Amino acid sequence: MSFMKNVAVIFAGGTGTRMGVKDVPKQFLEVNGKPIIIYTIEYFERHPMIDEIYVVCIESWLDYLNFQLKKFGFKKIAAVVPGGKTGQDSIYIGLKEAEKNCSKDDVVLIHDGVRPFITEDLITRNIEDTRKYGNSITCTGCNETFITSKNGLDVDSVPIRRESFNAQAPQGFKLGEIIEAHEQMRKVNPDYVDVIDSCTLYTMQGRRTYLTEGVRGNTKITNPVDIYIFKAWLEFKKNGGAVQGIPSLEEFYAFQEEEAKQKKLKK
Repeated sequence: MSFMKNVAVIFAGGTGTRMGVKDVPKQFLEVNGKPIIIYTIEYFERHPMIDEIYVVCIESWLDYLNFQLKKFGFKKIAAVVPGGKTGQDSIYIGLKEAEKNCSKDDVVLIHDGVRPFITEDLITRNIEDTRKYGNSITCTGCNETFITSKNGLDVDSVPIRRESFNAQAPQGFKLGEIIEAHEQMRKVNPDYVDVIDSCTLYTMQGRRTYLTEGVRGNTKITNPVDIYIFKAWLEFKKNGGAVQGIPSLEEFYAFQEEEAKQKKLKK
């Protein structure tokens, strides 16, 4: 029986337009002296079940990424390759690079370079669910009311909230199957029009996908406010996961005792 690998394909081809940054792609913005993408890759580097990491990057930033990977001492990086013209095209390039060293039954986790709120447990769940069911789509239930609208003006429908979920990343697949899905799509839709993620790719082809319980807050860093949320999250972890802002009730209890004493005196 051959050894089965677990690999990660991390794509970092986005820009910083919604960040209000023109010159630096958002994945390379620094938080506490470290690029966002480095925080993301570190989770896969440190995970005991991950064997190899493939990173897809904007071509003009390849040298800078390689410099950062060397600076922070990554050992599991198998390849860093330039991306394509779309996000899905970049993922396909990364998958084909992984195919050179992996078998079709190896597990591949596809993840956003600007999604650094991931956890070790979530990576583990994705690997285990992919091995069990064939794929895994990280999802969380919707907190807000979810609506659909074709024109962006009128509400067409309001799906039942308990049946509505947010699809996130990582998304896990058997390497051979996800490459096959990409190659089928590229024949009919080479520009991946309306293919938002790998889950969409599968469902467009009628392939069955499976939900993996996600972590609320595992969002992409897209807007400036997300940077401040990430900084607060790092501080939260630094403090051992202690929740700040919990009120001290000692003063309130003392007030209640004094109130009770005063009522007895009045009697």
